[in-house]
Amino acid sequence: MRIDILTIFPEIFSTPISHSIIKKALNIGALKINIYNLRDFTSDKARTTDDYPFGGGPGMIMKVEPIFNALDTLKKEESEVILLSPQGESFNQKLATEISLKKHIILICGRYKGVDERVRKYLINREFSIGDYITSGGEIPALVIIDAVARLLPNVLGNFDSAESDSFMSGSLDAPYYTRPREFHNMTVPDILLSGDHKSIEEWRTMESAKKTMSRRPDLLTQK
Repeated sequence: MRIDILTIFPEIFSTPISHSIIKKALNIGALKINIYNLRDFTSDKARTTDDYPFGGGPGMIMKVEPIFNALDTLKKEESEVILLSPQGESFNQKLATEISLKKHIILICGRYKGVDERVRKYLINREFSIGDYITSGGEIPALVIIDAVARLLPNVLGNFDSAESDSFMSGSLDAPYYTRPREFHNMTVPDILLSGDHKSIEEWRTMESAKKTMSRRPDLLTQK
C-alpha cells in the first residue's frame, strides 16, 4: 500500500512513522509513505499556500492551486484522495478496514480556517474527521489514520488474531484482560480466568465485553 501525504509541515511525520507498527509496515514493504510539502507545488516566490477568504471573515484559507498541482502530479487511476477536516465522515474501524484494502491513498492535511471549497467539491473522493473537536491541522488525524490502517496490512502484526479481537473489530469493545502477578496490593484476578475451563472463560469474556460496550458505548450494539 502507498500513502502520499500533502502537508505544509512535513517534519511532524518524521518521528511517528519511525517507530512501532508503522515502522514495521515500512520495513517489510507492506507500506510505503511519501511526504510532500505543499509549498513545493506553489508558483509564487513566497511559496504561498493560504490567502484571505473572499467576502471577508476571520482566518486564512488554504489555496486550491498547490493542492491541484500536487494531485495532478501524484494522482493515479486507483488513487483515493482523502481530505482531513472537521466536516468529514467520522473515521472508525470499519473505514480503517476499508481503506486498508486500497492500493494508493492521498491524505490532504487541512490547516488554518479551512480549505478552498473547490478542493472539497472537485478534487477529493472522501473526507474524514477523527472526532468532534478541532486539532491545529490535519497532520495528527492523518497519523491516526495511518496507524489504524498499517496494523491491518498483511504480515504487519505478528499475530493477526490479536487485531481481529481488538475493540471495534467485532462491533463491540474488548473484554478485560489480566496478567501476572495473580495478586498485587490486594487486587486479584477473577477466579474464572485461572480455572483452565476455556469454554467458561470465553463465555465470561463475551459477557464482560457486552457489559463494557453497553456501559461505555451503547451505540456500538446497534451498528452491527
